[in-house]
Amino acid sequence: MRDEDPASPRPAPSGLARLAAAHGVAMHYQDHDDRRVDVPIATVRAVLAAMDVPADSSGEIAASLVVAEEAGWRRLVAPTIVAPVGSAAEIAVTAPDGAVEVTVLDAEGEVAATIAPGPVGPSAEVGGERLVRRTAVVPPSLATGSYRLTVRAGRREEHAHLLVVPPRCPVPGDLRAWGWQVQLYALRSAHSWGIGELADLRTLLTTAGKEHGAGLVLANPLHAALPVLPQEPSPYSPASRRFTNPLYLRVEECDGYGRLDPADRARVDALAAEAQAGNRLDRIDRDTVFRRKSEAFALLAAQPLGVARAAAFAAYRAEEGQGLVDFATAAALSERHGPSWTAWPPALRDPRSPAVAAQRTALAERVALHTWLQFQCDSQLAAVAAAARDAGMPVGLLADLAVGVDPGGADAWALQADLAQRVTVGAPPDSFNQQGQDWRLPPLRPDRLPLTGYAPFRDLVRSQLRHAGGIRIDHAMGLFRLFWIPEGAGAADGTYVRYPADALLGVLALEAEAAGALVVGEDLGTVEHGVPETLRAHGVLGSRVLWFERRARASRPSRGEPPRLPSAEYPVLALTSVTTHDLPTAAGFLADEPARVRAALGQLGHPLEVERARTATERRELLALLRDEGLLPAGANDADITLAMHAFVAQTPSLMVTASLADAIGDLRQPNLPGTVDEYPNWCLPIAAPAGAPPSGPNPLLPPSEPRLLSEILASPQVTRLAEVLREGRARSGYAAQ
Repeated sequence: MRDEDPASPRPAPSGLARLAAAHGVAMHYQDHDDRRVDVPIATVRAVLAAMDVPADSSGEIAASLVVAEEAGWRRLVAPTIVAPVGSAAEIAVTAPDGAVEVTVLDAEGEVAATIAPGPVGPSAEVGGERLVRRTAVVPPSLATGSYRLTVRAGRREEHAHLLVVPPRCPVPGDLRAWGWQVQLYALRSAHSWGIGELADLRTLLTTAGKEHGAGLVLANPLHAALPVLPQEPSPYSPASRRFTNPLYLRVEECDGYGRLDPADRARVDALAAEAQAGNRLDRIDRDTVFRRKSEAFALLAAQPLGVARAAAFAAYRAEEGQGLVDFATAAALSERHGPSWTAWPPALRDPRSPAVAAQRTALAERVALHTWLQFQCDSQLAAVAAAARDAGMPVGLLADLAVGVDPGGADAWALQADLAQRVTVGAPPDSFNQQGQDWRLPPLRPDRLPLTGYAPFRDLVRSQLRHAGGIRIDHAMGLFRLFWIPEGAGAADGTYVRYPADALLGVLALEAEAAGALVVGEDLGTVEHGVPETLRAHGVLGSRVLWFERRARASRPSRGEPPRLPSAEYPVLALTSVTTHDLPTAAGFLADEPARVRAALGQLGHPLEVERARTATERRELLALLRDEGLLPAGANDADITLAMHAFVAQTPSLMVTASLADAIGDLRQPNLPGTVDEYPNWCLPIAAPAGAPPSGPNPLLPPSEPRLLSEILASPQVTRLAEVLREGRARSGYAAQ
């Protein structure tokens, strides 16, 4: 029986509060207006249950508290130690009083160091045995990397991961780069099969580097979807964050195309012609792309590989290991049993079950196909990276890492022991989303991460940096805490769960240093105090958006917003842009498109006139700022204002600046409208130029537009002029490197 009303907002029993604190579960938090929000007791219990911590009664709470308090004494050593290089970090060793041996093995299994633990310290009696704690010190001479720690005490022996990490991620102080940001699916060329492809991304990088003087291209997440219909449109709800979506492959550049017999070659070419005929359509039709490419891939994958490519394929499979096997197996199983592993036959829900092993054999041809597709993705991404190097780009591709995965997808199946069940992540209510947000993504369990040596996190960061010069981490606040929402609860009834931020940032620095890559953290929205400063201290660049940046309040006024931030006061360690994929385009903002579209969809909680008055005030403030900085000529039109916005961000001291190709050609439509699913064509709009005046009424929903192909975009005088403005602004943005 529960001890109190589970929905009660009143203080919880002290035992539950202690248990929640032990597992990093917040009993209360500060909202976006810095007001305290008390979490329902039912939420706390549900979140603890998702971490296998019983807390439904006073007896369960007491027993769980004992387990939590004894946990640190029951192991000889913590499962993972993350130590900054050269720090002489301390390791707690717990054992019965007696001789203790600590050995450090390197990646090849050779002894890198032996450590003599210090004198006996605190003691405790656990399970009838007296245990004492000693301190071992990590030798400061160990280089960065992964080590194996072996601890022996009498007949007991335990192993642990030792990660010696850099103090911060690589940050070139003299970078001052600019680049394009793009939704790759929207970037179609004459050779695309109805969707932007990796070959198109390669073309963009080549032109951006050699002709525009750009240093990077930020693309949307390229994460994999499952090979089922309908295809998931959102790049931020993938089946796997570790692997790549084959829809982005250029079919004609895959292995096997040159070996096709005449009939099969004719069929693939016919599919290409059908697809290319639709490149002017005003929607990205992923389902049609999927059908055509699936047929072509089956023909190509059946062709034998040459000796060199076969060796490269074998090396790729060996490097990716079990993770690749699991992904390809999940893809094959989804084709037979449906898109969500939670609805598969029970015997197939465990990736290590004999039934799954038998199905892997029975579906060997399909498993091989999905393995081959990932090898093709890897090869074409390698070509993208090579193009960036050839173009002299200091960063090249900036990959985007989504915050989570589809709960029914491949990663959720393979990593289900490491993901919390019956909860999802989202965001608490704020001024933009008053009901909160539920992103329907299962979170990694913070208690499981050390048990695996942070493998799920390391693997996906390493995979994203394999062919990229940097990584953008969506919702980087999740390195510190995530907002968990119990199954069946509203987003407003969630709570924050704490993560081992120092360890995660250390792992991030380790992988970034190994790849020689930059790290950007998307830290927009409700940000906990101290998080931006901690990210910068670890070399993680923040995200700054022109729409949002204002001077900090000295004290909270009764009305009005603080003044907009001048360009000179933007931070150095940041990626700064005018807008993002979740916000209006520059042209859309100036034309008041967001207000019109949201009103048409019933998203406004007040009259349209009120919203238009608010956005008109924002525009006046922005134009005043641009005039104050000498960037806006008299009589400027919307195109001039767009250039001035980008001149503003380009002259900030921020290390990196990005601009959207959609902004360059005046696209009025934003790629994604938060708070909508089917009401708005999220993630399905190609880059398009306006084809007439924006509609004044609520219908049609979107303004008339003409999709533009990549060659037309790159040849556009608007794009050329914006590139000039960005280059010139970057040249003016001198600052003292920090």
